[in-house]
Amino acid sequence: MVNRSQAPTDRSHGPAAPVLQGAWLTRGEEGRFSAYLPREGEVVRWTEEPGGGWSGPVSLGGDGLTPFLAVGQGADRYVHLVGLRPTGGDEGHVELVHAVQFQTGRPAAPWRPLGHSNGKGPWTGNPAVAVDAQGRVYVFMRNSGGGISVRAQKDQGGWHPWWDLMGSKTDPSPVAVTNGSGLVELYSSHAKGLVRYVQREAGAKPVREELLPASVTMGTLAAVAGPSGHVTLFYLDQEGQVMAWSPERSLEPTPLGKAVGTGRLSVTRCLIDGFDCTVLAQQSEDGRLALAAYPSEQETEGLSWSETGERQGNLDTVLTRGLDGGLVAMAVSDGRVPVTTRQKVGAEGLLLEGWRSIG
Repeated sequence: MVNRSQAPTDRSHGPAAPVLQGAWLTRGEEGRFSAYLPREGEVVRWTEEPGGGWSGPVSLGGDGLTPFLAVGQGADRYVHLVGLRPTGGDEGHVELVHAVQFQTGRPAAPWRPLGHSNGKGPWTGNPAVAVDAQGRVYVFMRNSGGGISVRAQKDQGGWHPWWDLMGSKTDPSPVAVTNGSGLVELYSSHAKGLVRYVQREAGAKPVREELLPASVTMGTLAAVAGPSGHVTLFYLDQEGQVMAWSPERSLEPTPLGKAVGTGRLSVTRCLIDGFDCTVLAQQSEDGRLALAAYPSEQETEGLSWSETGERQGNLDTVLTRGLDGGLVAMAVSDGRVPVTTRQKVGAEGLLLEGWRSIG
């Protein structure tokens, strides 16, 4: 099984169709949301207004970016954008570039180059971004050897050089997440199983752990920190089962139920009837978005899917929560204007409002 994030039509510059990694829908300190998309060589942003409408899109620049964007947000609510841009030198070579938005609706800081995990080279994978408790950014990327490299911000500004975290034959689209202790973890897959890279102390270089033998479909990974602070990874196995793995909770890869499609999962936590629940999303085989929820860290409850919205082309989906703890979802089909919905206030269960365009 292969999805768009694994199979760009032009591997010299990375994905040809828009590909999104991480929290491309973010919430500001005051509760308003921002949404980000790569479009025509730049990043554009929509901003939720105080009345609930949306303004935009406005350009955040980018100067020739490929149609890829990774987004991470820290506890300080700063939004970190990472893209890929042709270097203009050797044919097919790209570099990573980074920009940051400090406040909802304000211009982003200028894009700055981060280089390439191999010094220079072509597309080797889709970067993933996480931000630790001190606001330091970690940008992970598969390198030409098939392992993982990371570039991390220093305490007093600037960046460390690229650190090679080793490994081989990893998923082109790894997943980065910050755990409840404010430390960064990265999850990837391998032809023979699952790979985890984890910090053991603040600011430290993440360490690769032993490969866990497992059946994994590359390009389907999603992860979230639970109420215990420990991370749970979700993925599809080769039989189409949604699996959960949480090594710090001693949870071995555990089936939750049958997937409704073959593509990537999305995940977040929210409040449902006052209970902390984990919500998963996946595009179903008939093209609609399907959601499933269960009490967080109670995997024995399993999954029951419910479809929502209209049939679409290839969907990118992101889930998050509002200031009230309710679910907020956004989806974009084939790079068009995103549509969004949120959990109905006061309704029993996971009942959603109607989908609406933010354009």
